[in-house]
Amino acid sequence: MTATQEAVRVTRLAAEAANEKKGLDIVAFDVSEALAITDVFLIVSANNERLVGAIVDAIEERVIEREGLRPSRREGDRENRWVLLDYVDVVVHVQHSEERSLYTLERLWKDCPRIALALDEPEL
Repeated sequence: MTATQEAVRVTRLAAEAANEKKGLDIVAFDVSEALAITDVFLIVSANNERLVGAIVDAIEERVIEREGLRPSRREGDRENRWVLLDYVDVVVHVQHSEERSLYTLERLWKDCPRIALALDEPEL
């Protein structure tokens, strides 16, 4: 089983929004074979709490605007060190760079296929 086309589309929308807000090291994994609860993990990092919050807001706005989807859960936005947006088929992790280094989610999911995101460099 692989991630659905809808999940990949939402992932790419979220990744584009994160990239436009200067999100760092944006990667997506198709975790559908490993997990029964979701299809995709999207991981983004930022260098400070304010930027984590801005990226999360941008992702949420873009996905609502284009797909009409609201996250079923939003966790961690009080501290803005690691915010999780759960769209059921797609789970977005926006982490402060220090949290990302500490928890290394990529290492946990390294055996899962990566989803190509084809992100352009954000304009300065």
